[in-house]
Amino acid sequence: MNLSDSTTAGQSGRLRPQARPLARVSAQEAVLAQLRGDIEGGRIAVGSKLPSEAALAGTYGVSRSVIREALRSCAALGLTETRTGKGTFVIADRVSSDLVLGRYSARDLTEARPHIEVPAAALAAERHSAEDLDLLRSILTDMLAEDDVEAWVALDSAFHLQVARASRNKVFESVVSDLREALVKQSSTLNLVADREGTSNREHREILEAIESGSPERAARAMADHLAAVSAALSSLENR
Repeated sequence: MNLSDSTTAGQSGRLRPQARPLARVSAQEAVLAQLRGDIEGGRIAVGSKLPSEAALAGTYGVSRSVIREALRSCAALGLTETRTGKGTFVIADRVSSDLVLGRYSARDLTEARPHIEVPAAALAAERHSAEDLDLLRSILTDMLAEDDVEAWVALDSAFHLQVARASRNKVFESVVSDLREALVKQSSTLNLVADREGTSNREHREILEAIESGSPERAARAMADHLAAVSAALSSLENR
């Protein structure tokens, strides 16, 4: 079965193919869209156990790595849960209105980050050292070259932490460090579901260039624009 098909669940709970045209998207996005559509449409009921990765790969005609990423996206959206030794189960038929990202919710982060990272970026523009800029450039270079999602999101959080360190404000540095686990989860979710990596790379470059320029106003604006885009992407997850 190829990706022009989908899987639906009958009354018995077993999945059966149903042809459905797809837009021009990646294989992972296509599988995710079909799984999400079937879950939200009630064709795969809450409480159902999904087939194994190997079985789903055969059903959709894609690799197991594609299935694994799609399932990670479903879990990130709060639709499924993988239980060790038991499999993956559907736990909700709607994306959570406030995703939990480690110890914090998406709403917590959206509300708090502008009050922390925007002034930190402004101070970084004034107080950065040559070493700070070298580290930020190195992180960004690695981000641009990285094609592994987990490695990229680790670099993403490292970039934000280095901006806070460059502010020379220990409170900002401590808070961003404390948020790092949640930032990784948020970044991972957005890259799996909303494909934000390329756009985020450009936004990080703008932040770096603003800090390099020495303009607090420009740096604050670049960080604020980035955080606003992240917030908009998080809001869009409910409607995808």
